[in-house]
Order: sequence, then structure tokens, then C-alpha cells
Amino acid sequence: MLYDWIKALHVISIIAWMAGLLYLPRLFVYHCQAPAGSETSETFKVMERRLLRAIMNPAMIAAYVFGIAMIVLTPEWMKQGWLHAKLLFVLLLTVSHMMMARWRRDFAEDRNTRPQRFYRIANEVPTLLMIGIVIFVIVKPF
Repeated sequence: MLYDWIKALHVISIIAWMAGLLYLPRLFVYHCQAPAGSETSETFKVMERRLLRAIMNPAMIAAYVFGIAMIVLTPEWMKQGWLHAKLLFVLLLTVSHMMMARWRRDFAEDRNTRPQRFYRIANEVPTLLMIGIVIFVIVKPF
């Protein structure tokens, strides 16, 4: 019963984290269009900061805590290749998260030099990683 609760909380955390990972780069795309210092730019700065700090960071931490708890409860998973592949993709998702945090800081300090196209492409990275993670967890190809 405890495992099922932990798994449910892990999935809820992942959904919240992914929502942020998919939305933040979209905000960056629109933020690129706003002149630095404008009211629109300042609004985007607030939205981006709140999304990262109030949703994405706590959701990522919770996903890690509940994911580690599931591994502790089922240590035999550590011998299975699918988990190693999933963890690699989770690490890459975390790197993506950290990059977005850095880009947010650049926008906050009016130092963004990247075009919209960059953020449109960056927006696809979490989706591709998520697809891989779901396949590893559900299909367990190895």
C-alpha cells in the first residue's frame, strides 16, 4: 500500500514538473518578442520566475524524492537495464531544467541573446526525453 502511494505521488510530481518544462521555453519564445524593460517583458519575468520557483523546482525535488523511495522499496530494479536508461534520461531532463533556469536568469537580467527559434527547438527536448522515459518504464525493452 505504501508503495502505491509513493508511486502516485511520483507520477503527480512528474506531471507538474513536465508541465513546467514544456511551458517555460514557450514563455521564452514569447518573451523574445518583448522589448527589454517593457511592461510585457517585466510580466514575463514574473511569470517565468514563479513557474520555476513555485512549480518546477518543488516538483522536480518531489519527483526525485518519491523516485528514490520507490527504488529503495524495490532494490531489485537496480539490476535492470530499463531503470538505468530511465535514470540517464531523468539526468538529461534535470540538465534541461538547469539550462532553463540559467536562461530565465538571462531574461531576468535582460541579457538574452538567443532567438525565438532556439527556444522553440529547446521546447522539444523535454518531450523527447519524456517519451523515452515512458517507453523505458512501460515497455522495459531491456
